[in-house]
Amino acid sequence: MHLLGHLVRFIVSALVLMFVSWLVPGFSVGGFWSAFFLALVIAIAAWIIEGIFGKQITPFGRGIVGFIVSALVIWAAQFIVTNVSTSMIGAILAALVIGIIDLFIPVKTPFEQGLTGREDRR
Repeated sequence: MHLLGHLVRFIVSALVLMFVSWLVPGFSVGGFWSAFFLALVIAIAAWIIEGIFGKQITPFGRGIVGFIVSALVIWAAQFIVTNVSTSMIGAILAALVIGIIDLFIPVKTPFEQGLTGREDRR
């Protein structure tokens, strides 16, 4: 994927995080740049976790383990990104809302390894 594609994904992720911040009590993002860097930190953390434990446990994986890891990544990211604050309940609610939004508007992490749409059809 080209740099522009990655940039668009981060912008969409930042907008989703800003919307979630407006919607979820106990989760706040100070502005667009904080949301952008939060999306970057979440993507990097997901990439590292996926490399260590596999795709099933990543924040973008499905199931309860992916949901719990997603909440923990959101909670821990507040210590890295300025103007972001969340309680553990806020991180859980944010992970829930992000998961629901992802059902309708799937935004994959730029680091996610997957099919490029050019499957080998044998």
